[in-house]
Amino acid sequence: MNVFDRTMKKRQKDWAAALQDRHQFDYLRDEVGSRVADRVYDVARTFPLALDIGGGKSHIAEHLSKEFVERLFLSDISETTLKQRRRSDIPTHCVLADEEFLPFKENTFDLVVSSLSLHWINDLPGALKQIHQVLKPDGVFIGAMVGGETLYELRCSLQLAETEREGGFSPHVSPYTAVTDLGNLLGQAGFNMLTVDIDEIQVHYPGIIEVMTDLQEMYGNEDGSIPATFEILYMIGWKPHESQAKPAKRGSATVSFGDLSRISQPTNRDKS
Repeated sequence: MNVFDRTMKKRQKDWAAALQDRHQFDYLRDEVGSRVADRVYDVARTFPLALDIGGGKSHIAEHLSKEFVERLFLSDISETTLKQRRRSDIPTHCVLADEEFLPFKENTFDLVVSSLSLHWINDLPGALKQIHQVLKPDGVFIGAMVGGETLYELRCSLQLAETEREGGFSPHVSPYTAVTDLGNLLGQAGFNMLTVDIDEIQVHYPGIIEVMTDLQEMYGNEDGSIPATFEILYMIGWKPHESQAKPAKRGSATVSFGDLSRISQPTNRDKS
């Protein structure tokens, strides 16, 4: 059973891309895209060929330079969104593709990035395995997706309001991945040297619609704005290669943790 209708998701992205004021709604994607780009710079190497999955308008690439990424494949499920991609100095090739079915050969890319698209995928473990497959050995995946605590103000408000009026509630917000599960999913997909961290971005809206009245009452600010918190999960995983550092074998240590306390203690010579 699929949670998300991918055909409907494509229509939604096409519709959003066709709005006249569409640029007003890109602030979150722009911010997260810049933070993903920062993590690319932290790797401190040049990537000859990179892939942006669900890249849409190229929210990551606009913050990168060709000194770090020499060529880029930008993929998205929406052709309308791809046509509105932002220009960068990186030579870019657009590919119309669903994130759940990557049309690329094994061991193709040095870098794969993704920002705020993986939470719409029905089979996240399968998608991570595909990302691992298209990466070259010693290639790296750097991604960001919304986490399980996203929009908790809205969810709490809707649950309380519906429970009061209906005697129960049903979910009105899409399910998200918990940070405690993300590391395991990356490991099961074959990645190593994993890094997972969390960031919270809170957006304050100037007004609400009627269904969000309870959100205003419980979480509204003194200036009348309404906070909406987005929990962003950032992940980094490497495809194994023999050149990568490996942990020492179990039992190979030559020093006991119990000896660490003696390091700072003065010797008999020091005392004299």
